[in-house]
Formats: sequence, structure tokens, C-alpha cells
Amino acid sequence: MIYFITGGSRGIGANLVAEAVKAGHDVAFTYNSNEAMAREVVDSSAALREGAIVRCYRLDVCDSAQVESVVDAVVEDFDTIDVVVNNAGITKDNVLVSMEDDEWADVIATNLTGPFYVCRQVLPIMLSARFGRIINISSLVASGGSGQANYAASKAGLHGLTRTISKEYGRRGITANVVCPGYFETDMTKDALPEPVRKFWNTYAKVPKGRTGKLEEIATVVNFLASEGASFVNGQVINVTAGLDWAP
Repeated sequence: MIYFITGGSRGIGANLVAEAVKAGHDVAFTYNSNEAMAREVVDSSAALREGAIVRCYRLDVCDSAQVESVVDAVVEDFDTIDVVVNNAGITKDNVLVSMEDDEWADVIATNLTGPFYVCRQVLPIMLSARFGRIINISSLVASGGSGQANYAASKAGLHGLTRTISKEYGRRGITANVVCPGYFETDMTKDALPEPVRKFWNTYAKVPKGRTGKLEEIATVVNFLASEGASFVNGQVINVTAGLDWAP
């Protein structure tokens, strides 16, 4: 199948690209600014399977015209898109009373409006094929998180968008689901969280599994949801949290 993954140049996204290639799929992915890092992902992922096709495209998901242009380019290069993974996202944390207009607007635009643009653009392709998988990457903060009103609102909105797509297009062979990761070691968490905080999240009281997640554990769920075997899984929020089901 042909995957289209937004935000695929680092962290969760880069691992999704690699694991999709290993599972036998070809991948188009987007990046926002760091072309050198994206090219590294292309090279390292393509090397995982002989004959794999992996390409990257620069995209600001907040720009609907760019989304249209990039999706057209992907279809030109790959002929179709079978699986969409909306992974691109940002955070601009602040307590609500101090949150600036741009902190709110930028996070909503990237994390919610961007996936809307992408889904709107790819749905006609999937409708024509009578097959499609839309998988949106969310967060435990969708249920609320201190200092993250913008991020929480964007992810909660993503759940509503996903479930609406599942109801509108499920009869046409298109499923839409949410994958909600818990605490995983990524570039973002390594940079943002000091060691005492990391240890706190790894205690049994917070994460019953007693460890951080491995990125491959997210990719395994994504690849399952993309498969024919998941054709009856639609409109669901799949927690990949090791039992951690709330945010502070």
C-alpha cells in the first residue's frame, strides 16, 4: 500500500515511515523545514527493504493550497494514496490566562485544521478506490492537560473529526481511527523533560508497565489499523499507553 505520513522527518513520524517500509509498503512523507533530516529518513528507510520507494515533500499543513499541491504531487509520483497518517503537530504551552492569540491559533491550525485539509484532499482518491485508511495521531492530553488548553482542544477536536469521517465514509470502505500514545521517548520529550520528571512518569503509579514506550509499539498499531484485518475497526480511539490513561 501507499502511505502518506505528515511530520515524518523525526520522532514518532520517522519511525512510522521506517516501520511501514519494513512492513512492505511504499511511503510519501512530509516535513516542515529541515530538509536534511528528511533526506536522512528517506535514505535510512529506503535501505530497509530492497525496492522500497520513499519520498519526502515539504509541507506546511496549515496552508490548504500547499496541501492540495503536495497531495497532487504524491499521486503523480505514486499513482494513489491508500493510507493517511496525520502525525504533524506542535505544542505552544501556557496557562490559559496567559495564552497569546498566536499560541492558540498556531496549535489549532497545525494539529486540527491541518488534518482536516489533508483528509478533505485525499478522500476523493479513497472514494474512487472504495478503500482508505485514515489514522490520526492524538495524545492523552485530548482529555485535558494543565498548561495545554490549545493542544488539548486541538486533539479533542481531532477525535471529533475522525469519528465524523468514520460515520460519513465507513460504507465506502474507508475507516478513520485515532491512535493515542502515552509516554514515549522522542526528541521532544528528551529535550523538554528533566531526568527527575522522566523517572516520575516511569513509576508504576503513573505507567503500570513501568517503562517508557518504544516507538515501534505505536507503528505496530498504525500498521494494523492500515491493514485489511482492521476493516471492522472504525471511529475508535486506540490508547497505546501501557495503562496510563490520563494526563496531569
